[in-house]
Amino acid sequence: MASPTRHDLPYHTAITASFRRRLHQLHPKGVKPFPLLLCVAVGLILKFAIPKPNAVSPKAWSLLAIFITTVAGLVLSPLPVGAWAFVCLTITVVTKTLTFAAAFSAFTNEVIWLIVASFFLSKGFVKTGLGDRVAMFFVRWLGKSTLGLSYGLVLGELAISPGMPSSTARAGGIFLPIIRSLALAVESKPNDPSSRRLGAFLIQSQNQCNNSVSALFLTAAAQNLLCIKLAEGVGVQIPNRWVTWLKVSCAPALLSLLATPLILYKLYPPEIKATPDAPDMAKQKLQQMGPIKRDEWLMIGTLLLTVALWIAGETLNMPNVVAAMVGLTLLLLFGVLDWDDCLSEKQAWDTLAWFAVLIGMATQLNVLGVVPWMSKSVASFLESLSLSWVGAFCILQLSYFFIHYLFAGQTAHVGALYSAFLGMHLASKVPGLLAALALAYNTNLFGAITHYSSGQAAVYYGAGYVELRHVFILGITMGIINLVIWGLSGAAWWKILGLY
Repeated sequence: MASPTRHDLPYHTAITASFRRRLHQLHPKGVKPFPLLLCVAVGLILKFAIPKPNAVSPKAWSLLAIFITTVAGLVLSPLPVGAWAFVCLTITVVTKTLTFAAAFSAFTNEVIWLIVASFFLSKGFVKTGLGDRVAMFFVRWLGKSTLGLSYGLVLGELAISPGMPSSTARAGGIFLPIIRSLALAVESKPNDPSSRRLGAFLIQSQNQCNNSVSALFLTAAAQNLLCIKLAEGVGVQIPNRWVTWLKVSCAPALLSLLATPLILYKLYPPEIKATPDAPDMAKQKLQQMGPIKRDEWLMIGTLLLTVALWIAGETLNMPNVVAAMVGLTLLLLFGVLDWDDCLSEKQAWDTLAWFAVLIGMATQLNVLGVVPWMSKSVASFLESLSLSWVGAFCILQLSYFFIHYLFAGQTAHVGALYSAFLGMHLASKVPGLLAALALAYNTNLFGAITHYSSGQAAVYYGAGYVELRHVFILGITMGIINLVIWGLSGAAWWKILGLY
């Protein structure tokens, strides 16, 4: 029987099909129209509908409108992040809001290039298999029970995090494949009721523990490095960055890492409590990998040297970015990485583009007086409530945490709000070092409150083991628990260290 032609279809069906084709033809290939209109509308309303404060110059007000438009685009995604940032950067130059030199000044920023170099170092962990070997070692050591297995995976991530400052790369390149293998070995499948047997718990444990792993070391997450740079731009100097960061974070971070798997074991228990086969599987995997290979030894040596240079950077008068460049150079010279590996690391180059735009705009907003004006305004409001600096600190930190529900990713949040919130802290008489570091640690703590709150959260949710409702319920529950752990233990530890 011949298939029906268009003329055989009912009249209204033919009209509908024709309309859909025309609508599809009208749809632009590049930008998403509705998000674009919303982003532009936000900027135009701020620019023309809201009266400009007397304390802010017209150029500064225009830059603020463009910056808000840029941030709105990071949330609504009318274009990929890097492309949208470049469009907004172009607008600042075309409208003469910023000169070309000012607009592109952040592309020479040390911290941005440190982040890019760190992505390349992360590539070495995945390419050599060293990350898998470290993780399997801890699984073999602690994996006889489900709870022990979760601690083993967390310790594995803790061990490699100082030299792998991409939580997304750790999740997608190393730990998700391992967790998936462990789960499938006991018939725990994604998008299936059996996911609760093992996979869902291990996914949630690793995702939630990543927050404190990333907060423990300065070089464990890209957003940490960005926070430090922005803090220095506001005037808060952090001596011996790597050591100071670790010294201040170690007590609350380690306490949180000890508590999180156990709390999740009670709140979101796996159906399987014992995993006697996991150590055997890890042993077999290690046997298949064979003895540590040349490239892995070189990776280990390079990592130790790089971390040592980060620790001794102030003594040697060597910036952190130079230490990372030394490490990357050694990997290239010895052939552990080749240049094609670096060129193929799209996330690094994309980060270079949009980080530089955000940092450049944030810096200019500070130079033009917008950030100080906003900070003083909020500080005056808090003072009107007769709050001490401790009360202001708590309100600002909680606001910074919960506003992350509006952001897709931690780095976008940092670029948009870190400088402003730090300025508000300083204007409220909060000690500068305490304010800068607490905000930076807070940036990691909200990394698992939703499935879009960070790169690793998206990776783990995409595995299909945890239902979306559980992502949100466990996200806010563990977020609040982490705030309490960090707040109480941090307050005591930071008092001992003399931060306030």
